[in-house]
Amino acid sequence: MTDTRGPQPQYEGYATGPLPGEREPAPGPSGPYHPPKAYQGPGGDTQGGQRPGEPVGGTLGGAQGVGGAQATRKPRTGARTTPRTRKARLRVAKADPWSVMKVSFLLSIALGICTVVASAVLWMVMDAMGVFETVGGTISEATGSNESNGFDLQSFLSLPRVLIFTSVIAVIDVVLATALATLGAFIYNLSAGFVGGVELTLAEDE
Repeated sequence: MTDTRGPQPQYEGYATGPLPGEREPAPGPSGPYHPPKAYQGPGGDTQGGQRPGEPVGGTLGGAQGVGGAQATRKPRTGARTTPRTRKARLRVAKADPWSVMKVSFLLSIALGICTVVASAVLWMVMDAMGVFETVGGTISEATGSNESNGFDLQSFLSLPRVLIFTSVIAVIDVVLATALATLGAFIYNLSAGFVGGVELTLAEDE
């Protein structure tokens, strides 16, 4: 194909002159470029640049130090948060009858021993105060006659007899308490199967 547009003008002047839309440079002697000097404040500090003789890394290191101090700033200790007490809600679904029987048996024995000891101490205190002698004399006069001296309270409420009677009551108490506790465990297991058992809420000490 042939170009029918004819000769086109050559832009040779733009090789040495400014481009279209560009300002012409001011006439003057060309020389080496000198950067503007930094302004020196009244205290000798250089504004807009670094101090004379100061390495470049010093400014960067200082900036990093300030940034690190801000990043590692500790929180205020004045605002303290109250620790929250943890709680757990549990349900007693079943009580082992065998373990209940063992525990109730031991507790019943301890209670029986305490009963016997308390009875002996109480008898000694009352005998030292003269209660049996006074009450026994009154009963002997009320029930006595010319042929008999009446009812002797002191011989009836002697210490060996009181201890034997108290021991019998303690043994009966051990048997009954153990049996009732075991029966109560069976009844609780039956009722827990219908209603779900007793619910307990456990919490930590504050």
